[in-house]
Amino acid sequence: MGKKRIVKEEGKDDAAVKTAAAPRAPKKKVEFGRLYVESTYNNTKVLLADGKGNALVFSSSGALGFAGAKKGTPFAAAKVGEALGEKAKTMGIKEVEVIVRGVGAGRESSIRAFSGKGIGITAIKDVTPVPHNGPRPPKPRRV
Repeated sequence: MGKKRIVKEEGKDDAAVKTAAAPRAPKKKVEFGRLYVESTYNNTKVLLADGKGNALVFSSSGALGFAGAKKGTPFAAAKVGEALGEKAKTMGIKEVEVIVRGVGAGRESSIRAFSGKGIGITAIKDVTPVPHNGPRPPKPRRV
């Protein structure tokens, strides 16, 4: 049965590795943006949009590899904020307006990690939906 021989073409493998490892250039150069943070008990999602609201980059704690109950932790949210901060720096974003939704643990930590990358925050808005009266109560129990 013997060993199989693998023939390598010189020069071809080196070029393929260099192009795959190089980070791609951002498509848009934007200076001002909006950062939408949705923080639930189970996950933290962060979306970076331009001034008009068109989505540029998105990430969540689940997308970074956190699973189960760890997705809802402030640590996971901070990692999401850092990841988006790096991407925003390459796009040339200088300042953002933050819009927060939800009551999860990652509300503040994702914003702090994002601003830690050197991007200014002009405003923080909380748009968490709050019910005025809630759903209709159940009928009284008949025994």
